[in-house]
Amino acid sequence: VSFIAGDTGWIVIDPLTSIETARAALDLLHAHLGERPVQAVIYTHSHVDHFAGVRGVIDEADVVAGRVRVIAPSGFLEAAVSENVVAGNVMTRRATYMYGPLLPKGPNGHVDAGLGKGIPLLATQGLIAPTEEIDVTGTELVVDGVRIVFQVTPDTEAPSEMNFHFPDHRVLCMAENCTCTLHNLYTPRGAQVRDALAWSKYLQEAIDLFGEDTDVCFASHHWPRWGTDDLIGHLARQRDTYRFLHDQTLRLANHGLTSTEIAEELRLPPELEAEPSSRGYYGTVSHNAKAVYQRYLGWFDGNPAHLNPHPPVAAAERYVDAMGGAEEVLAKGRVSFDAGDYRWVAEVVNHVVFAEPENAEARHLQADALEQLGYQAESAPWRDFYLTGAQELRHGHPPSRPGSGPSADTVSAMTTELVLDYLGIRIDGLRAAERTWGLDVVVTDRAERWRLGVERGALHAVPVAAEQGADDIELVVTGSHAAVAALIFGACELAELEADSDLNVTGDRDALLALLAVLDRFSLMFPIVTP
Repeated sequence: VSFIAGDTGWIVIDPLTSIETARAALDLLHAHLGERPVQAVIYTHSHVDHFAGVRGVIDEADVVAGRVRVIAPSGFLEAAVSENVVAGNVMTRRATYMYGPLLPKGPNGHVDAGLGKGIPLLATQGLIAPTEEIDVTGTELVVDGVRIVFQVTPDTEAPSEMNFHFPDHRVLCMAENCTCTLHNLYTPRGAQVRDALAWSKYLQEAIDLFGEDTDVCFASHHWPRWGTDDLIGHLARQRDTYRFLHDQTLRLANHGLTSTEIAEELRLPPELEAEPSSRGYYGTVSHNAKAVYQRYLGWFDGNPAHLNPHPPVAAAERYVDAMGGAEEVLAKGRVSFDAGDYRWVAEVVNHVVFAEPENAEARHLQADALEQLGYQAESAPWRDFYLTGAQELRHGHPPSRPGSGPSADTVSAMTTELVLDYLGIRIDGLRAAERTWGLDVVVTDRAERWRLGVERGALHAVPVAAEQGADDIELVVTGSHAAVAALIFGACELAELEADSDLNVTGDRDALLALLAVLDRFSLMFPIVTP
């Protein structure tokens, strides 16, 4: 989080991941620099660690009353909620591997997250919608007496992102587009691949727009850069790093190399490889090269042998059988382990783990190999992935529990269409294909009416005029956005919602119960390193 002193109060940039840490940061600021009101919040982009602590620094009532401004890049709200909802459960589970919150802290466990020290495991999060969005580069605002000029940079490090310049202070904020590490073009927790080419070009644009008029450059993570020449050099090296990864991956792809082969071969040129801000403390050349390949060519490498492979368990059983059985595989695995070939041990012993998940010897050898790979990893997320995998092989994954679903603030920010899209994801298609449903959903506080059908196991939903009923609609669900979302996300049972909220069901109640019966509930702590 960064604080800018305005004429009468503070401008807060990116209020952290949780309400508790954001409030503690503001308290620390007040203790040392004196208490002043927060006059504005600026979200640089749509990732949760840059907005979810907002309720720790401002009160929504002040925003509604017009006393506090909340400024964000165009498309912020949609990007902030959509990326973390439709695949939110699997992303959250994979984040427990990427950021290591379940690992012990110390030299044998979690040390760092690459961009920062870590993420809070038990904390509350919130979201307050922007009052202003920036959609054009060059837009200038005066915020509590401070002039700010904005550069929109969509589809770089985030789908919705912006840099901005303080011309009267000669200070440039680069959001998360230019940090002191190689960033992710693909995040291992899972997300859509980022555009390395656009990222590089926006860095060049920032140099052109602001470089010579800047004495200090800072980003949402890490430390500032001082001095015009130094900060322009920093921006230029980051620009060249992402452009090199983009262009050289595609050069090698056009020579016929696959993503795995490119990741093994590609190296940054000596100047960039020696540059600390291009080192792989967070992202890596390896998985970023695969990201560029995926963006243009997808998951398939063109080899028909890889077009329709067996799934992991079926393949593992066949591999183990072909290699002479589990004992033979483990014997060879131990030889490779003693030779320091931990990558191969992890690859081959994984087949035994998936073929015989109760084989303790296989699990422990696999864990030993992953542990060594973790200790050798420069990338903090790679380290945490390896060490979390090792921990779960030895001790099992945490007890299964239902996914918590999105927060109330996230639900409030979601469109009805996105809520209904999530309903479609929860439907068990083959079970639902045994019958059809037709119903209307009326969202009272948004004056919306949606006509839903479930046919052949698939949901379709279209908006209709709020007053447009239909004689052949046998089921209508009416309620506030929050009540409808609670039903769809499975936060409450139908009877509970009918008793405690404004949700109302008219028509064929049994049909609604039958539809609810074919909705999946997602478990957060599903296995990853075991079948």
